[in-house]
Amino acid sequence: MARTVKSPRWLLWAVLLLLVGMLLTVLVFLAAEYEEASDQAELDQDAAALASDIRSALLRNVQTLQSLHVTALTPEVWAARSAGVLALHREMVRIEWRAPGRQSDIRVHAETPYQRPVFGFMSRSQSQPEVRLACDNAQRLSGPAYSRSYFWPVREGTGLELIEMCLPLFQSGEPAGSLVATYSLIGLLSELTNRDLLRNRGLAFNDADGTRLAVHSSLQGGRRNLRSVAVLDLPGHTLILQLEAQRRALGLFPNVLTAVVGALCLALLAVLALLGRDIRRRQRAEQELADALAFRKAMEDSLVTGLRARDMSGRITYVNPAFCQLVGRSSEELVGTGLPAPWWPPDLVDEYQQRQAVRLAGKTLPREGFESVFQRTDGTRVPVLIIEAPLIDAQGQQTGYMSAVLDLTEQRRVEDLNRASQERLQATARLATVGEMASLISHELNQPLAAIASYANGTLNMLRDETAGPLPPADLRRVIERVAEQADRAGRVIKSVADFVRRRDQVREAVAPASLVAAIQPLLALQAKKDGIRLQVAIDPAVPAVQCDRTMIEQVLLNLARNGMQAMPPGDPPMDSGLRRLRIAAGQDADPAWVAFEVADHGQGLSDEAQQHLGTPFFTTKADGMGLGLSLCRTVIEQHGSGLSFEAARPRGTTFRFRLPVAHRPTDGQGSPIIAP
Repeated sequence: MARTVKSPRWLLWAVLLLLVGMLLTVLVFLAAEYEEASDQAELDQDAAALASDIRSALLRNVQTLQSLHVTALTPEVWAARSAGVLALHREMVRIEWRAPGRQSDIRVHAETPYQRPVFGFMSRSQSQPEVRLACDNAQRLSGPAYSRSYFWPVREGTGLELIEMCLPLFQSGEPAGSLVATYSLIGLLSELTNRDLLRNRGLAFNDADGTRLAVHSSLQGGRRNLRSVAVLDLPGHTLILQLEAQRRALGLFPNVLTAVVGALCLALLAVLALLGRDIRRRQRAEQELADALAFRKAMEDSLVTGLRARDMSGRITYVNPAFCQLVGRSSEELVGTGLPAPWWPPDLVDEYQQRQAVRLAGKTLPREGFESVFQRTDGTRVPVLIIEAPLIDAQGQQTGYMSAVLDLTEQRRVEDLNRASQERLQATARLATVGEMASLISHELNQPLAAIASYANGTLNMLRDETAGPLPPADLRRVIERVAEQADRAGRVIKSVADFVRRRDQVREAVAPASLVAAIQPLLALQAKKDGIRLQVAIDPAVPAVQCDRTMIEQVLLNLARNGMQAMPPGDPPMDSGLRRLRIAAGQDADPAWVAFEVADHGQGLSDEAQQHLGTPFFTTKADGMGLGLSLCRTVIEQHGSGLSFEAARPRGTTFRFRLPVAHRPTDGQGSPIIAP
């Protein structure tokens, strides 16, 4: 009989498990197909992005080539500038300036410096059909046009797939010929594409019939690879860009979606198991009730927190083993005892009696509890925390008090350890402050010491030069005065940085803005001359004196100016651009109580990461930097009641700004200012 009752249940479970298994298999298959479709969509998107990158880069190249003919140039100057363009664009192998009317008449041309001349093995005239086709399309479109790609053999049995771009030229509204740029297809793939998108992927140019024209990278695997093509539609010609990627290896859970589906299926099985267990639990309700009571008793006995229940008269009705262990007495000794309690210290009985009288009178104690002291049978005393609450029965009536008693012995020991650790941390913090002060001093002394070394080396070089004759005493006196000024500056830097670390009030005085800039101008002039940078100083003659710490503000201006020069490495920006200049300016702020200072460069600018961390101590983008310069500048300016701000300069670079308060000049009592001697 029992066998016939249980068989349908097991059969039902078998059917459910089979259905769940089939569902899981189908979901895994669908998830794998979804992942492959997602990978293909991502590959299609990347292929389109690569084609767009190449198209945009070619458009920028057209603009660059047009800039060669903004003004009338001689063939020699044109060739020099074209060589510079070819040095920056490896995808171009040749640029030609052709005369108007006759497309075969080449005025001047420039070859790429990165390989041998492409047309050195075979005559350039053999590629005239492609050039003529591109230029005819360019004249018709009144803009750049491209020829079809063609294979051009070079030496040693190799060759390149090339494409011609023809650009009509005009000067003063009249035709000035055409500019022909020869591109290498492999150069387009390697130079004008995003390398991050090409990791572990294959990239090639194909013809419309599938013929490979140029291959940048290829993959092994053949049929298992995913492929995507994008059309590179250029004026006059169309190329097919093919991108390949390997398929991902499929496993039991090919992606996160499959794992989630599997987890849901397993959760479904768990829910079914719980339902079956709940059915069986209902059949054993009475037995489980007894087990629950036993479990509650076991839980109370296993607690490390002492539990105590008392009636309204203060007589103990229940204690758990943790409470018995806390006071050193058994439950038989404690249950039924009243006041005074046997664990009260004899000298504190009166105080505890008064506390109990207040509680029994109906006054409640704080919910966070109160601290007390228990005494064991061996005489040892234990600090405890007692949290007490009313004990309410099923009818809502208060029948006594329930207390939770926590042993604070270990907490007191930890507090003692924490106090000792805090003292050690304070000592460590003092050592850290000493280290910070040493770092600041070493950073700020570099500039005056470097200046002293420069003056000394310059003087020695002049003394060693026997052909220059004896050194004039006036020049020697001027050099020694400069060395003395920088030595005095180093001393003032040490004192100022020490005061800065100790947060002492520094000496403020009225200083003319021109005097602040003049003090650092000789140092800046040396570096500016070395780096080919033009130093511009623009001080408004009507700007009033400022109230500041002269040494620290000079250091701020020097740090900002040196940073601006270091942001303009040799060749960036070029000398002929007119942007290799550093500007230091001071003028009246919109608020008449302040004077505005500005240091602007035309360097490489600040990245997003540098802007977020600018001014953070020990953050630097320089290989030999300490990351303390701008942090010190910001703190010094903030101590003067202002702030250090920055913004991008135009057309490039960064501009730093800060303000200093105007110095208040005393008067003689009649309203006229007193001029100090």
